[in-house]
Amino acid sequence: MHATMMNTPLSLNHLLERAGTLFPKSEIVSRLPDKSLRHHTYGEFYQRTRAFAAALKGLGLQKGERVATLCWNHHAHLECYFGIPAAAGVMHTLNLRLSPDELGWIAGNAKDRFLVIDDILLPLYRQFAHLHSFEKVIVFPFSGAPVPVEFTDYEALLAQAVGKTFTYAPHDENDPVAMCYTSGTTGRPKGVAYSHRSTILHTLVGCLGDFWGLKGTDSVLPVTPMFHANCWGVPYGAVMMGVKLVFPGPHLHPDDLLDLMTLQPPSLSLGVPTIWMSLIQTYDAAQKEGSPNLGRWKLPKGMRSLVGGAAVPETLIRAFDAHGIWLLQGWGMTETSPLATVSYPKSELVDAPLDERYRRAALAGVPVPLVDLRVRGEDGQDQPWDGKSVGEIQVRGPFITSSYHEVPVEPDKFTADGWLRTGDVASMDALGFVKISDRTKDLIKSGGEWISSVDLENALMGHPAVAEAAVIAIPDEKWSERPLACVVLKAGLAATPTELNTLLLGKSFAKWQLPERYEFIDAVPRTSTGKFWKMKLRERFPG
Repeated sequence: MHATMMNTPLSLNHLLERAGTLFPKSEIVSRLPDKSLRHHTYGEFYQRTRAFAAALKGLGLQKGERVATLCWNHHAHLECYFGIPAAAGVMHTLNLRLSPDELGWIAGNAKDRFLVIDDILLPLYRQFAHLHSFEKVIVFPFSGAPVPVEFTDYEALLAQAVGKTFTYAPHDENDPVAMCYTSGTTGRPKGVAYSHRSTILHTLVGCLGDFWGLKGTDSVLPVTPMFHANCWGVPYGAVMMGVKLVFPGPHLHPDDLLDLMTLQPPSLSLGVPTIWMSLIQTYDAAQKEGSPNLGRWKLPKGMRSLVGGAAVPETLIRAFDAHGIWLLQGWGMTETSPLATVSYPKSELVDAPLDERYRRAALAGVPVPLVDLRVRGEDGQDQPWDGKSVGEIQVRGPFITSSYHEVPVEPDKFTADGWLRTGDVASMDALGFVKISDRTKDLIKSGGEWISSVDLENALMGHPAVAEAAVIAIPDEKWSERPLACVVLKAGLAATPTELNTLLLGKSFAKWQLPERYEFIDAVPRTSTGKFWKMKLRERFPG
């Protein structure tokens, strides 16, 4: 017997056609460099995207060739998300927070043929232009200023193609559509290429009710950069469902985000914990009597917020819930597209006490459909689901990479039976919730026992005077390693090591787990994706 279903290839082009046909009146709002708002409909997005694809084909783009983007979050970047694959190219998002040397190396490694760039980022481009020669640099006039004559004007390119007949380039569902590079904090970044098939499956899973839960009536504010793991895939889901998109452009300061949330209230937002920490601290400070910003902002009550990219402290979840906003934590990697787990409230927890709900919301969550996840101990065996036994997270699934772009298969990254080794250390409990203890390189081994830097950090950030805390290992002659806590205090507040240790003891840490010493610093260094950059702290505090 044979199945009777059609063998229709999964394709991003279907999402683009769906948006233009079913949702032509849905809205896309982009905040420009001068902080004004530009409005487009999905109908206009559809026409502009097809025109861009036609223009790329006219420039001679061949199937599988890379088109890099160096852009903030806005409507033209969304056009690249769909226009480049429509022309059979591969969108390669460059991370504008990387150094010029890193950008040049990555563009060269990917063999990017064209570059689409915001005009306000041309100074950055000129710093790495000598490292990789793009055949054509297409400048989006984000600021409204004239495009320098040595470059191609994005809007002029589209205008030449508008109204011309366009036919989608032939493709297979396994052809690549987009490419991102890993953060490269422990070595050279590596490229991950996503396919039509993997992207569509990831989008369908993400849109399920317990995850993004996208509905046609939603308004989505993606603060997560569109160059960070494709903005976690949410732009694809938004276009599929025809929801309103509000792009913040380059304005990510807490004041600017709160202004935008007040002007264009989102029902779903997404961002990394560090952005959300500063946002809620700014908002709460503005509510105090005498504040110059008193009454300026209004948080959207009932807004859902997806937070990821780093561990989310329980204190942050509680702080937002006090304003009627629930933070939904997700975990994943560039290699996993990135959605792999989400800490949603399972049915068994409907009647759980609020403290227990907060505790679980601060966990990495439960594996999403189509993702197989196991926790492997040092003995090569799966760890029991007891919430205590730790091991490395290993994953596999249809939107998880099986290799890296032009890199030989690495045995330290993939198991013999085909699972991705994530490098994250975790345990799983009886309900399937994953609790990430650390990265393998960030665990602290003291006297033969493991200490989780993540657990210490989250507990320290529960102190009312602590804005941020990062914990690293320092060498110790007797114990091999001991924890060092780097603490950033909130403005005008103080805390002593004794007070912080008292807090930790009250949270059931043993005396031997307490930091060996504290360093009070002005700011925790961050990677290009907003994570704590502990390598820099290790360089600063070698022992």
